[in-house]
Amino acid sequence: MKNKILHIHASLYVVFCLQLNVSTTHHLNVSPDRRASFDDHNHFHNHRRLLSYNGDPLAIQPWLRFENSRMKNAYIALQSWKESMISDPKNVTANWVGSDVCNYTGVFCWPAPDDPFQRTVSGIDITHGDIAGHLSHELGLLYDIALFHVNSNRFCGTIPQSFLNLKLLFEIDLSNNRFSGKFPDLLLQLPTLKYLDIRYNEFEGELPGKLFEKEFDAILVNNNKFFSSLPDNIGNSPVSVLVMANNKLEGCVPVSLGRMARTLQELILRNTGLSSCFPCEIGKLKNLTVLDLSQNRIMGPLPESIGDMTSLEQLNVAHNMMSGTISTRICLLPNLATFSFNHNFFSAEAPACVKSTKFDDRKNCLRGRPMQRSEVECKKFLSQRVNCSSFNCATSPPPAPSSPQPIYSPPPPVSPPRLPCPPPPPAIPCPKCPPPQPSFSPPPLLFPPPPSPPNHPPTPPGCVTPSPPPPTTIKVSPSQPPLMCPCLKPPPQSFLPKSFFNSPPFSTSPQIPHVEEIAPPPSQ
Repeated sequence: MKNKILHIHASLYVVFCLQLNVSTTHHLNVSPDRRASFDDHNHFHNHRRLLSYNGDPLAIQPWLRFENSRMKNAYIALQSWKESMISDPKNVTANWVGSDVCNYTGVFCWPAPDDPFQRTVSGIDITHGDIAGHLSHELGLLYDIALFHVNSNRFCGTIPQSFLNLKLLFEIDLSNNRFSGKFPDLLLQLPTLKYLDIRYNEFEGELPGKLFEKEFDAILVNNNKFFSSLPDNIGNSPVSVLVMANNKLEGCVPVSLGRMARTLQELILRNTGLSSCFPCEIGKLKNLTVLDLSQNRIMGPLPESIGDMTSLEQLNVAHNMMSGTISTRICLLPNLATFSFNHNFFSAEAPACVKSTKFDDRKNCLRGRPMQRSEVECKKFLSQRVNCSSFNCATSPPPAPSSPQPIYSPPPPVSPPRLPCPPPPPAIPCPKCPPPQPSFSPPPLLFPPPPSPPNHPPTPPGCVTPSPPPPTTIKVSPSQPPLMCPCLKPPPQSFLPKSFFNSPPFSTSPQIPHVEEIAPPPSQ
């Protein structure tokens, strides 16, 4: 528990330091006398404003005293939220009493980013609380909150529209609850949000293309009920971790994933219904450490370009319909610790793959290896030729033809300086001498020219190149009031690793679990 609190305080410190640069700082330049006068002038206005929210009367005991208006806002928000909870078996909110909200369990305070002379609620973390209820709309009064973690509870309903007020929110973890409805688009309007975790809920519908245009560091939406194709603009996302497993995201493996080479470190698309060939562009992900596309309907060969992914540690393509040969370059990747390609139709593998005990090659068509498919089954499948173009997947745009450079004719030779015109005859004035013709000098470039397209080797068979993605139309669903529901069933055990709260002191986001740590919850 001590390590958990230290981690949260360290995270809040870093987050608030970052946000201080973009927050209003005019309070810092106001003298104490002028500030006191300003506070007295607005006291009555603030008092009335704080006693109502969206037109609903909120009663506050007259004997309570608050150190500033931010704390009064926080008191209203937390008391309203407590009232909406219908079960708290671990008594997490038992001490949510009185005006000192900074002493409430799971509530963390810090100097306000725009006024260090005032404390404010900067974070809430009530993970593993087993609390049932919903998120009250009064939580929108927590204007300064940067961290909101409610992982592993029994909250249900929808995300309140008032969350649009949380302009400083940096991390939100709603995982392992019972939230429902469409994807919460309002979270995409928060300007400073970097970490989005909504896995293990009941969200449904399409994933908006705008999700992959935001400057997120981590997107975890696995184990929901989303159904749609992966947007073509997925490659525009700058995330380091992208987990979308166990949804119904049918369609092609996007070739645009190759554009995420600069930042992407973990990609998990297990059991999403993908059906296409494996795009060669995946080999551009040189920083990727975890790649899991297992339990899909991917066909064709395993691209040779994966041998270029020198950072890869875990590779899982099991339970697909792939065929061909496992390359020596893949099995000799320097950091590859586990490689699962079982339950496919591979017919040959390099000797380097056979020697490793950490590679799983069961249920393939590898003659001489134990636990393989029958010869009849292999012959039936391998006799059918795989046509990757039949999936009608988007292809990489062909390299743009290099525009012909403008051809400049050589400048005329510079004439020697001309002598002054001789005196003209009196009747005919001398024409004005033309100035010497200067040499041609192109204007200085304000920006360096774009790099010439790389000279790639010929595209291997089965790998095709994508056309530019069509513009994505974003449809924002109207806000809905939070739903009241009993949610009395205890939640499954959390799947966050114990190391979640033991990460190094100044980490701004919780540690992301690896592939083996996000397995579906046990049946209850």
